[in-house]
Amino acid sequence: MSANAQSVIALLTAVDEDIPPGLEALEGRARLIHTRTVDELRAALDEADILLVTDFNTDVVEQAWPAARKVRWVHATSAGVDRLLFPALRESDIPLTNARGIFDRHIAEYVLGLILTYAKDLHTTRDLQRAHRWQHRDTERIEGQRVLVVGAGSIGRQIARACGAMGMQVTGIASRDRDDDPDFQAVYGNDRLQAVLPEQDYVVIAAPLTPATEGLFDEALFRHMAGHARLINIGRGPIVRTDDLVAALQAGELAGAALDVFEEEPLPADHPLWAMDNVIISHHMAGDVVGWRRALSEQFIANLERWQQGEALHNQVDKGRGYVPPTP
Repeated sequence: MSANAQSVIALLTAVDEDIPPGLEALEGRARLIHTRTVDELRAALDEADILLVTDFNTDVVEQAWPAARKVRWVHATSAGVDRLLFPALRESDIPLTNARGIFDRHIAEYVLGLILTYAKDLHTTRDLQRAHRWQHRDTERIEGQRVLVVGAGSIGRQIARACGAMGMQVTGIASRDRDDDPDFQAVYGNDRLQAVLPEQDYVVIAAPLTPATEGLFDEALFRHMAGHARLINIGRGPIVRTDDLVAALQAGELAGAALDVFEEEPLPADHPLWAMDNVIISHHMAGDVVGWRRALSEQFIANLERWQQGEALHNQVDKGRGYVPPTP
């Protein structure tokens, strides 16, 4: 990649979003073209050499991509890049980078909070407070509880560290077995998921959405979960078959589910998950802490400086696998 002191960047945001904070630092080193629609992006791609995507849930890029004759780098300000892996981009030699590392610790804190919410029955405590009722209850301990992290990448590692610090026993599922991992008691390949699932108290989905993970948690897999176990999904919604999850919860095949992502977003207001007492619903926000947008901009600008100096980009996605490969 050759140096380019005045890069042209096509920025795609959601229709209702402004330019993210922090990108004003691009002034003098790049020209930014803000787009929100297919037509606007198509026009910008006619001259842009970099595409910056902040709307991770859109098909606009694929629709406008035939106009991307000069683009030499695509960056997504999200950890998941599944919506950008359409055939034309996936099969090209154009590098795709993501926001790996920005959300990891934030999501781990969120997951730990959900585990504590279940164990300490905090949702019931709030309900009783609102009802002005005094009702003593015993709660669960989390020390010694078993956590399975499905997706032992950078986010999964931070989840393992947070849970391990609380004395929990953490096992990971990755693409292949890993020996002597410092943050997991054991890391098994995908083929061991069904075998280790019945032993777990908490199952956390932190995997990217790929052809191998889409629909992974279905009716058959839920039957292998312990009846007291809770499922937490902070990965991608389509990894879980929502109808199968509802049926499993109704049948008592698992004790609860905390869901930050869904097959359909926003979750329809009449969906049965909303009314289930053992379900905690959040709104695709597990990693979004105060200042996250500026942090994403700073990460992109740091990578832009590397690109303009002809250095290797950070966080390059293996487009065949759908994620940034782990560092050896």
